[in-house]
Amino acid sequence: MSLNILALTCSQITRYLEKNYGKGKFHARALIREIIKTGNLQFQQAREFTNSPRLTVQLEQDLLLPSMEIIDQQEDSGTLKFVTKLKDGLTIESVIIPMKHYSTLCVSTQAGCRMGCIFCETAKQGFHRNLAVDEITGQLFSARFTLQKKIKNIVFMGMGEPFDNLDSLFQAIRVLNDPRGFDMALRHMTVSTCGVIPGIESLARQGMPQINLAVSINSASDKTRSMLMPVNQRYSLGKLKQALLAYPLMSRRVILIEYILIKGINDSPKDAEKLVNYLSGLTVRVNLIAYNPPDHGISSAGISRKRPQNLSLQSVDDNAMHQFAAILEAKGLFVVKRWAKGRSLQAGCGQLSGKNLHQSM
Repeated sequence: MSLNILALTCSQITRYLEKNYGKGKFHARALIREIIKTGNLQFQQAREFTNSPRLTVQLEQDLLLPSMEIIDQQEDSGTLKFVTKLKDGLTIESVIIPMKHYSTLCVSTQAGCRMGCIFCETAKQGFHRNLAVDEITGQLFSARFTLQKKIKNIVFMGMGEPFDNLDSLFQAIRVLNDPRGFDMALRHMTVSTCGVIPGIESLARQGMPQINLAVSINSASDKTRSMLMPVNQRYSLGKLKQALLAYPLMSRRVILIEYILIKGINDSPKDAEKLVNYLSGLTVRVNLIAYNPPDHGISSAGISRKRPQNLSLQSVDDNAMHQFAAILEAKGLFVVKRWAKGRSLQAGCGQLSGKNLHQSM
């Protein structure tokens, strides 16, 4: 059995060493220090392993070292999108978003997606497979050590629906959170869902109260939301609100509500008023995001059988976003207007497709 260091916590690696080599915490911490903390794949050079040559030989045979291959990358105004080729030839995209003194990493959890949201480029390619734990955590390893970026926040908002890959998601969070490893605080991680209720309920049972939950709503009308997001046909707005009301929040924590504004579809004053009513009773912060169109135009064919054949999706202008936000704010909602970052790179919300960047631009 191989030792996959990007897929295990320090305590799990310790148990592996104890069971297989008669070693334990001392060497587990050294292994993690060299590889996870510093990005040094030549762990054999560390004193702990030069003094244990037999163990070193065994680890050289059994240890799976990080091998995420970045095949393309492009940067604009500090936002960097990179494409990773997986061992089976599939590709995924990740995005590094600059903040003031650090960066946020947008991580993918699937190759493709089966949710079918009509505004999302990932949905167009369909579902290929779930990512393994090391393929999720490996995106942070690449960002830190290959691309040399200082990452403080992780958002599971890349390709795929995180709650459609529960086991790998939760183990990846544990690995990322491990203070002896990547040491990413739970309060600096956000899991975003299109509204998969069993996943929300499962997250609530994980004993991770500090982690942030983001939910993509995009319409407070079941009819409109079902057209935009087929998942609503299974998990309606009413059922989703009950799940959010039951979700345990720590003091001073909120649920993040994501709302992509699409011209003529969900951006009217009436839509804003419906959203206010829907969010009543919930402790939330609303993130308004202007729809990010693909650079090649959007086709309405083949995404959702419920979708009108000739529906054209267009972004709203700044004035429309301000007007929509003003209605929410007048009712006491806290609103953040998310201006597009990475749109020119096809790295904005809903634009990730896993394509080679230079082929898709």
